[in-house]
Amino acid sequence: MQSKKLLIAIFVCISILSCKNDTDKTNDLQIQNITEEPVQESEFGFNLNDYVVKRDTIKKGDSFGEILERNKIGYPKIFQIAEKAKDSFDIRNLQIGKPYTLLCSKDSLEQPKCFIYQPTLEDYVVINFQDSVHAYTSRKPIKYVEKVATGVIPKGSGISMLMEEKGLSPRLAYKMADEIYAWTIDFRRLQEGDRFKVIYTDKYIDDSIYTGVHDIKAVYFEHNKVPFYAFEFETDSVKGIKDYFNDKAKNLRRAFLKAPVQFSRISSRYNLNRRIKYYGYKLRPHKGTDFAARVGTPILATANGTVVESRRKGGNGKYVKIRHNATYSTQYLHMKNRNVKKGQYVKQGDVIGWVGMTGNTGGPHVCYRFWKNGVQVDPFRQKLPEAEPISDSLKAAYLEFIKPIKERLDAIEFPEPEVIQDDPSDNIIL
Repeated sequence: MQSKKLLIAIFVCISILSCKNDTDKTNDLQIQNITEEPVQESEFGFNLNDYVVKRDTIKKGDSFGEILERNKIGYPKIFQIAEKAKDSFDIRNLQIGKPYTLLCSKDSLEQPKCFIYQPTLEDYVVINFQDSVHAYTSRKPIKYVEKVATGVIPKGSGISMLMEEKGLSPRLAYKMADEIYAWTIDFRRLQEGDRFKVIYTDKYIDDSIYTGVHDIKAVYFEHNKVPFYAFEFETDSVKGIKDYFNDKAKNLRRAFLKAPVQFSRISSRYNLNRRIKYYGYKLRPHKGTDFAARVGTPILATANGTVVESRRKGGNGKYVKIRHNATYSTQYLHMKNRNVKKGQYVKQGDVIGWVGMTGNTGGPHVCYRFWKNGVQVDPFRQKLPEAEPISDSLKAAYLEFIKPIKERLDAIEFPEPEVIQDDPSDNIIL
């Protein structure tokens, strides 16, 4: 019995000493003074650690004055700020949904010192009034990262599904299908084993905001065992026109895109004999091609040209008309909003407006009209011209330009095809 008591006493002493040692260790850790330098967070050219940062978006009914007044700035000061800033930025141009940032004093008052408005992801306007009032516009730093992607079309799959499985941007598939190879490869009929290699650049704003695929530099696409090369090359440095040519310097594209909107479907074709039940089956010719798309979908210029009309009129609603040359013109009807003005030069693929329902329309779509020699025709029944061929003076420069790119493209290896192992249980004979 005494020996048992002695063992218990020894255990208690050890426990107390152990707890004391742990406490001492904890105290040692508490005594250590660990300091870390604050991270210098910078944006819009300011060190954000020097301010209380308030972020929000422009709401319906918001104005520059109301935003500052809500944040403890009086109207006399607001008027003074607006007057001095108006030569650089019109404060009436704030758009609903666009983000803004207030840099406020780092004290109990948290009084605004600077108002920053972002009309786009890249551009921003600074109205700085912490000392004297001054306003200016600037852009966030943009970084382009060159990347490589490869793929092999599996059985029962398509290019878009393959891109999704690989975690790649669907814009890669669109650019290859509708911009580069639109007149060379039918991407709706790709075969199992078709494969591609592509060198492209991704665009980032402020190193962290990914805005998608910027451009494609070069592609090798093997369809039905036939290789198709494509290289981007600038043919007009003044207008910034770029085109895609193959390894023999032949232009891959036509002068016109097949459709003015991406990933859309044709809801009504050009039909001079159309009769509609609602109108008593009277003859109502349809001289355009309707592409159904969601409201707000970008509408693209199908070819280079000059805007000759940008207006709203009757059943057409808001529309844009482009003259491409002496032979061809195109028109885009029922827009929600227009993005170009009369007399403006546009390039193939430029956003000229957004899909809407203005004018006479039963649903969101763009009615695409196509003129040849002043007569409206069906664009899908025309033998459309190829895009401008590369000039003889540029051909030698082009072939020299693509030489190292082609060597690099050829050196990229395709992924190994997946080998599907048979499940032994499938071979059981009953």
